[in-house]
Amino acid sequence: MFDTLTDSFKNAIGKIRFHDDDKALKKASTELKKSLLKADVHHKVVKELVATVEMETKKNGIGKDNFLRALQDKLTDILTTEGAPKGFTFASKPPTVVLMIGLQGSGKTTTTGKLAYFLKEQKKKKVLVIAADLQRLAAVEQLRQITSGIEVDLVADESATPTQIVKQGLKKAEDELYDVVLIDTAGRLAIDDELMGELADIKKVASPDELFYVADAMTGQDAVRTAQTFKEKIGITGVILSKFDGDSKGGVALGLTQQAGVPLRFIGAGEKMPDLEQFIPDRIVSRLMGAGDIESLAEKAAAAIDPKEAKKITQKIKKGRFNFNDFLGQMEQMKKLGSMKSIMGMIPGMGNMAKQIGDMDLENSDEIKMIKAMVSSMTPKERENPDLLNNTRKRRLAVGAGLSQMQVNRQLKQFKNAAKMAKKMSTKGGMKQMQDMMAGMQGGGGVANIPR
Repeated sequence: MFDTLTDSFKNAIGKIRFHDDDKALKKASTELKKSLLKADVHHKVVKELVATVEMETKKNGIGKDNFLRALQDKLTDILTTEGAPKGFTFASKPPTVVLMIGLQGSGKTTTTGKLAYFLKEQKKKKVLVIAADLQRLAAVEQLRQITSGIEVDLVADESATPTQIVKQGLKKAEDELYDVVLIDTAGRLAIDDELMGELADIKKVASPDELFYVADAMTGQDAVRTAQTFKEKIGITGVILSKFDGDSKGGVALGLTQQAGVPLRFIGAGEKMPDLEQFIPDRIVSRLMGAGDIESLAEKAAAAIDPKEAKKITQKIKKGRFNFNDFLGQMEQMKKLGSMKSIMGMIPGMGNMAKQIGDMDLENSDEIKMIKAMVSSMTPKERENPDLLNNTRKRRLAVGAGLSQMQVNRQLKQFKNAAKMAKKMSTKGGMKQMQDMMAGMQGGGGVANIPR
């Protein structure tokens, strides 16, 4: 997600090889400046960042560690809005009302669904979505499909006006004790008086706790300019950058907070509903430095994985009894974590692997489809005990799944090998091997190990 920026920092740091080398620091600063400008970071932000990093490095002594520390501190400062909330904050008295605003085509409706999913799955809140975008054809139907898929309630009425539907939704939220209300509003292709007038009316009726402006990361610096305009005309409390996975540069995220004067609260990091990440400055800086974001990954995992189920699976793995029913269950839980690229980017030292994975869709890969087809052809007893699968049963599986017997044999062999490896890793010695491997990756994959 931050590949270009992380590479920029790595290249700049690589210029400093010796202590107290003024020329090396100048080269590093020049490299950093060029790279950030190429990554679409605003020139004023770049100028301030480079000047501060250079000054702090000189003050503390020229060297890689001091350059890194100065860069990390300045990045955290740039990404932080003083006194602003981080991620999502709830009103003291529910429901927390959120107005979702933005231009047409920015991904506002999809982002509304992603935010609803995040609140339901990670925060365990009762969420209500109000479809107040009555301008764009099929906007209500799109939201209906999204909310149905994530099992979140929707208030929609195409015959009502936006303010009428908002009033209906808020009454339902109060009567039925919802924790959060998300209001999807209309957008236009450009900012106009009609759009602003409609938003002002909805804002008056809704009295929102939060106004989230959804900006398309692909539009670069235009996203910053439109955020500033919305802030002046309507008022916004935070920005959500959508389609950030499609923006290979990523520089807009670096300057938006400082330029627009509002915090960046979330980033859309993929196409699926779980692919929405909280923008918490110190965690993002950790990822920019190539050191991953274990805290966010742990939060996602804690929300997706049932502790009792996890304990049960762990016991089965230790005893070598992991079966196909367990496998399917784990696959369903993995879907809740989001895209594989996003997950890998949060693991220290795995940034390069995330780059290689690209947009790989684990759920819809040919390999997973093949395994699911094979498991679907099994009897309940075969799923529970793979050792029952003799040649006769394998032939039946191959016919039922539309595979060759050779493919079935290969998949079963891979499953057995994976179960054996998982059993080995569950031992003390196996875990140590995994940790050593991860430590080696972190040493080679990140920008550097910053001493604390």
